[in-house]
Amino acid sequence: MGRKPTISRDRLLTIAEDIVNAEGPQALTIDALAKAAGISKGGVQYSFLSKDELVKALVDRWTAQFDALVVDIESAGPLGFVRSYIAAMRSSQGAIDAKLAGLMIAYMQNPQNRMNTADWYRSILSRMDGSAEARAARTAFLAVEGLVTLRIWGVEDGVDWQSQLDDIEAVLLAEIA
Repeated sequence: MGRKPTISRDRLLTIAEDIVNAEGPQALTIDALAKAAGISKGGVQYSFLSKDELVKALVDRWTAQFDALVVDIESAGPLGFVRSYIAAMRSSQGAIDAKLAGLMIAYMQNPQNRMNTADWYRSILSRMDGSAEARAARTAFLAVEGLVTLRIWGVEDGVDWQSQLDDIEAVLLAEIA
């Protein structure tokens, strides 16, 4: 029987998030995570074979947390989905900043991750076609995504995030009224 792990995979992800939040994405390495967790580098690699796997696990964790805040597009329709997407963006604003940009860039360097992300966007956008309401929802969705991109790159610093989301939602609601 092997030794019982002294730290869980979930705890390692929490420590990795702390490193990114405190020092930025460039500080996240297997070695830095091992030191912060008080375990050996091999102990980290037992849970994450590579930094790429660690970054993917962080992105998967964030995605799952975010997805739990968003209603299913099939059940809510395009308008309900986009309104819940905007609400989820409002509540997760602290997680969307330049510190995460480096991790997202690292994540997207893997062709499979890039393909999975592109497939997700294609799936969402394909369900936002047809009616005027669906097209308005698609435009609002793309506006939110543009705002997120600007925020990640720091272009949007100093602009009130909440008011930008309010404006997007107001234009969406005016368009369908």
